[in-house]
Amino acid sequence: MATASSTFTERELDRIIEMAWEDRTPFEAILFQFGLPEKEVIKVMRGYLKESSFKRWRKRVNSGVSQKHLKKRNSDITRFKCSRQKSISGNKISKR
Repeated sequence: MATASSTFTERELDRIIEMAWEDRTPFEAILFQFGLPEKEVIKVMRGYLKESSFKRWRKRVNSGVSQKHLKKRNSDITRFKCSRQKSISGNKISKR
């Protein structure tokens, strides 16, 4: 992945992939934290996952189970993170 690996550190790429795997983390949260739109997240996932893992992820994201798209989320959910999660400012996790 030429563009993503040159733009992000290995730790940031790991976090992007982790966030993409989480069903409740919308693509908009990844865009907010890393400036990476959904299409670019898909490219990262395609480039860094095994083909079978990528296909399984895409199938789940496009199913009714995943809430990766805000349109599929319950409108009562108005935050990107758990209320008990550490505060996040930009891409830095701050101490409590």
